[in-house]
Amino acid sequence: MSAPLPVTIDDVKAARALLEGVIRDTPVQGSRPLSERVGGPVWLKCENLQRAGSFKIRGAYTRISRLSADEAARGVVAASAGNHAQGVALAASLKGIHSTVFMPIGAPIPKVQATKAYGAEVRFHGSSVDEALQAATAFAEETGAVLVHPFDHPDIVAGQGTVGLEILEQVPDVRTVVVCTGGGGLLAGIALAVKSTRPDVRVVGVQAESAAAFPASLAAGVPVPLERMSTMADGIAVGCPGPVPFCIIQELVDDIITVSEESIARALLLCLERAKLVVEPAGAAGVAALLDDPGAFEPPVAVVLSGGNIDPLLLARVLRHGLAVAGRYLSLRARISDRPGALVQLLAEVAAADASVLEVEHVRTDPRLRVDEVEVRLQLETRGEEHRASVLDRLRAAGYPLVLG
Repeated sequence: MSAPLPVTIDDVKAARALLEGVIRDTPVQGSRPLSERVGGPVWLKCENLQRAGSFKIRGAYTRISRLSADEAARGVVAASAGNHAQGVALAASLKGIHSTVFMPIGAPIPKVQATKAYGAEVRFHGSSVDEALQAATAFAEETGAVLVHPFDHPDIVAGQGTVGLEILEQVPDVRTVVVCTGGGGLLAGIALAVKSTRPDVRVVGVQAESAAAFPASLAAGVPVPLERMSTMADGIAVGCPGPVPFCIIQELVDDIITVSEESIARALLLCLERAKLVVEPAGAAGVAALLDDPGAFEPPVAVVLSGGNIDPLLLARVLRHGLAVAGRYLSLRARISDRPGALVQLLAEVAAADASVLEVEHVRTDPRLRVDEVEVRLQLETRGEEHRASVLDRLRAAGYPLVLG
């Protein structure tokens, strides 16, 4: 017989009662473009609309509200790239407790500012959440502050599991639940809440492929740290699963899949354009999984959008990348004759192909060019893959040798 899990459905239900009046029961929103791909209803669970911009307030408040008077007096400390930081800062503020948050150097500025605005003292350490967590752990040992772990504690898992209870109520006929995954607190909590009531529902975790610690860990049977990771989805960039959520995920989660940076960018673009929802890269990972392989998910599907805290500068870069992946941008270089009217002729072909010119760069000084030619670098806006291909076909048919990128 397997050992008892460290969190029970009663713990999740108790957390929900504790959170009443503190959090929002976030809405679910149908997605027609995803539903058409999957072949049945797809619902987006909008935790990006939660207080502090993500699901993290659920676990943080559950953990902090259960501190003893002595623990509360010593304050709390946490480590986060942003969402857990804001959740801890807000929860501590609501309980009148001092909070210190360690964040990686280079953490998104809006998340840093929001964390400070919620009342936390912010300190920077390391280049990853794991390094910041090491500093937070040392701080807790030195000062007596209570470490509020981002995912590896039963109270955290129980609090995050309240998302699963809401999904079962809002989408009672759900067949598949898709959850973005970093350290595993959210996935473990939702899996526990869902499987305890509806063991027939398939629960799938999604990780960024360049920061995916769970596949190797599950294969090994124990949490295995990654040697390196790199992803724009900072909210799920965790180098090693926590033991508490790991044993729950190992027991209850049906599958863990990974998605590329390009897929995440496409998903973020879809959320913004079609669902009118601002979602951070980590929060769009589940949508990316549906875009990659829609036939792998039995509808009705509930996809958790875990957070919406994104730096506007990163949003602009990701959207541009997402547009390029979707065939909406075309970057190319063309060599033309260095004579009057040659550039006009090239741009006329672009116009005839019904593409919009975003940028033009006229290069004469590249030593690879002949004395009688110039290189034109174009950034074009296209309507999708088919239009992009037709623009390239027209330019090539007109005799222009092209280099993409």
